[in-house]
Amino acid sequence: SMLLVFLFIYGSAVCLCQSLQLVVEDESEPLELREWVFTWYGSGSRAIWTMFLVTFSGGWPNYVHRLVTDVHWAYSLFFVIYVWLVVFAVTRIITATFLKDTLSAASEDAEMIIREQKVAKARLANKLHELFAVADKSRDGYVTLEEFRTVVKLPKAQSYFSSLDLQISEACELFAMLDDGDGAISYEDFCSGVMRLKGQARAVDVISMMRDCRRILQRCEALDRRFDSLMASTAVL
Repeated sequence: SMLLVFLFIYGSAVCLCQSLQLVVEDESEPLELREWVFTWYGSGSRAIWTMFLVTFSGGWPNYVHRLVTDVHWAYSLFFVIYVWLVVFAVTRIITATFLKDTLSAASEDAEMIIREQKVAKARLANKLHELFAVADKSRDGYVTLEEFRTVVKLPKAQSYFSSLDLQISEACELFAMLDDGDGAISYEDFCSGVMRLKGQARAVDVISMMRDCRRILQRCEALDRRFDSLMASTAVL
């Protein structure tokens, strides 16, 4: 795209430089006009620089109006076509292309971040599975408090917790929070609890509240069953 713009600038500069040489060499023209034309279009390099300013500076009338008013009106046609084709059309296309590439790169960055998060989550799940497997001595899919207290003393387990930004006291507290009262937790409960601690929330009180609500629900259900049983007994009597 930039090469195309440069070709437009170069071709237009060559045409203008050649056509305006007659004005520069014409002694019948005012000296001040000849000097102005030479300053901006007197050589190939000057004309290229002028057309670069016409294209990108936004002040293209400053480099055009004297050619139209003092040299020949036909230059107005030339610059109308150039400004419409290059300044407005080609540069807008280039801008749109850059914007598209930028948005595409941003989209790829977002997808890469999502992939990295998935990979990090998978690594965390693997670490938790390894830790749970070490703690589950009975291989029944559950870890008791005694098993967990034993395994957290191992250097390997401590390194796991350290990599997860968890202190041992937090891990033991997490076990107590996830325990439904039977003295054992499953892998799913353990993994989801650690995920909550490691995530943005990292709110122990939120997990504690969830534990308390679950226990309250279990007790309410037990009371409801007892009440139904009592009502049934009363009806028999």
